[in-house]
Formats: sequence, C-alpha cells, structure tokens
Amino acid sequence: MTVARAGMRSVAAVAAVLLALALAACAPGAAPPGATEEPGDLPAGVTAEFQQGRSDVAARQAQVVVTNGTDETLVIGGVEVEDARFDGPAVRVEDRDSTIGAGRTVGIRVQLPAVACDDDDPPADGTTLTLEYTLEGASSSATVPIDDPLGFVGPLHERDCRAEAVADAAHVSFTDFDPSPPGEPAALMLGVAPTGRAAVLIAGIQTTNLITFEDGTGATIESHPIGLQVEEGGNGLVEIQLPIVPLRCDPHAVQEDKRGTIFDVEVEIDGEPGEIELAASEDVRGQILTWVADWCGFGD
Repeated sequence: MTVARAGMRSVAAVAAVLLALALAACAPGAAPPGATEEPGDLPAGVTAEFQQGRSDVAARQAQVVVTNGTDETLVIGGVEVEDARFDGPAVRVEDRDSTIGAGRTVGIRVQLPAVACDDDDPPADGTTLTLEYTLEGASSSATVPIDDPLGFVGPLHERDCRAEAVADAAHVSFTDFDPSPPGEPAALMLGVAPTGRAAVLIAGIQTTNLITFEDGTGATIESHPIGLQVEEGGNGLVEIQLPIVPLRCDPHAVQEDKRGTIFDVEVEIDGEPGEIELAASEDVRGQILTWVADWCGFGD
C-alpha cells in the first residue's frame, strides 16, 4: 500500500508540473517566436497618422505614417484605412512588407477609393486603421482610430462630391492646346458638354503654381471669368479659349512639376459656390510643359 501511494503521489506531482507549464505557455507575454496574438491596440510606442502630401494628390493616394517608438524592429504587412466618407477601404499600393527600425518613421502609401456622396445621410467624421504587424517575433493586428492631422479627408470628400454633382450636369475637360511664341499667350481650350440631367454655372478658372491667364491687355489675372450657365436639358459641346502664359520661368518649376496643370474651376450648384479640380490629360500636360520650357527659353 505504501509503495502504491507513493507512486500515485509521483504521478500527481508530474501532472501538476505539466499543468503549470501549459498555463505558463498560455500566459500573456509568453508567446514563442512566430506566434500569432489576438487583434488589439497598437503596441506601446507605435503611432500612426493619415496624411496626404502634394506628391500624393495627382495619383489620388495618401500615406499611413507609422512611427516605431519601440526598441525592436517593426514589420508592417497589410494596411487598410476605413472612413465612411469613402465607399470602401484605402489599401496599400504595394503588396509587400515594410520594415521599420527602432526609432524610425515610414510612410506607407495607400490608394484612396471613390468618395461616398449621400446628401440625405452625410457620413460622419472618423477614420479607422487596421494594421498587420510583427514585433519581437510575434505577429498580430490592430484596429484603431487614426488622426488626420492635416485635415485633408473632409475637403477631399467635399470637393469630390461637388465634382460628382458637376459631372451630373456636364462633362468638363481640356480639349485642345495651341502653343504660342515667347511673349504671347497660348490657347488652352476648355470644353463643356451638358448631359441634360442637371444645371451648373461654370463661373471661372484659377491660376496654378505654373500657369496664369492674360487679360487681353498684357496683364495677368489670378482668376479668368467664364460665366457659362449650363441648363438642365441642355446639349452640345461649348469650347472656351483660355489665354495662358507661364506664371514663372525657373527651370525646376517645370522639371519638378506635380500640380502645374491641375486647375481649380469655380462653379455654382443650386446657388452654392465652390471649386472643383480639373487636371489636364497626360498628353495636354506634356504639351503645356514643353511650351513653357520653349516660351521661357530653357527648352533646348
């Protein structure tokens, strides 16, 4: 009986040790390298912001700027940004991992989806980031609110929804470009083709950082008046000749151009004034930049 009881006590002791080891393996912070943790907040010391720089605008992109304030290397995988003002998530442009060293900051580009425009139920503010990451050998994900410190999402949503309303009334584009010799204005043609579905006033068009307008007397103006009223039920293409001259003639303005051929068009919808962005096509943009270089004398 004594030997039997001793054997039973030994078995119980071994079982207790095995149970303790199993519980320890499940305890927080005990995940082995390569383990996957449950989704939660970002690790302490890791922060993220949602930003859009000038170089992101033409491609309709933005950046999730991640700062790794930990002492370990952080690897970022999947990135998604959700906002009710968009009709879907913004996802990273390149399907790859981003390695961020301790104390470093990296901007991860995401492609912005179309905006969600609903006048009856305007979407609320608020942007959420979902991030897949690996830190200290453990992989996890986090879904957290993300700040938009430059406040670009609200104006982008407003501008794009206004552009949708304008497009419902008319197709507006640059249809042609006729270059000019130095000292004379070139002709940029603005085409307005009514859809017949709605009305809009095309009030004017503004100078860019590269191009301005000649007023007919040799002087330049920041905003060229147009005053074209598109009526509901209207049809037929209307073309307006815009007399343009370079705003500046330093070579790097052309060489580094990103927004020189993106114009702000002044419009009015249902009595409400506003602006939309109108970009020249790649073909027209190339013609304009070549003309600026020739007009300014550094094209050779």
